[in-house]
Amino acid sequence: GAPLAKMLGYPEADVAALPPTAMESFAGTGNPFEFGRLKPGEKVVDIGCGAGFDLLQAARQVGPKGRAVGVDMTPEMAAKSRRGAASLGLTNVEVREGLAERLPVEDGFADIVISNGVINLTPDKMEVFKEIHRVLKPGGRIQIADIVVHKPVPQDAKDDIGLWSG
Repeated sequence: GAPLAKMLGYPEADVAALPPTAMESFAGTGNPFEFGRLKPGEKVVDIGCGAGFDLLQAARQVGPKGRAVGVDMTPEMAAKSRRGAASLGLTNVEVREGLAERLPVEDGFADIVISNGVINLTPDKMEVFKEIHRVLKPGGRIQIADIVVHKPVPQDAKDDIGLWSG
């Protein structure tokens, strides 16, 4: 929620503009906008958009001439993102159900791909990055906030879902 967003450096005005449904489910690991705000008119894909915390901010940043496409694997979270966009009157948002390893986005669509704490949860990271490359326009960029480990994780820790999702 809001305390985590503040800790991660999101501007208070950006957070205050979001609907409660986006805020209550926020559990990001970082702030993909820390690397720069998006430009008006850009097309953005948010991998693992969840309830729309970053997706809705991206849509506001790219404005009505831009487009924000969120991808999430769960119908419940996709529905939350759609409701959040509708509550803000954002007409430049589309939420698609799908996996990070098989993005339901056409080749060369995006100027930028964002993600927050999702790629580390995917089983095939190389496939995710191939998909990112596929959906980016030439010269496109990525702004990802995620968890990185610097030493091997023991198998018993990998098998304990509570450690990864708690």
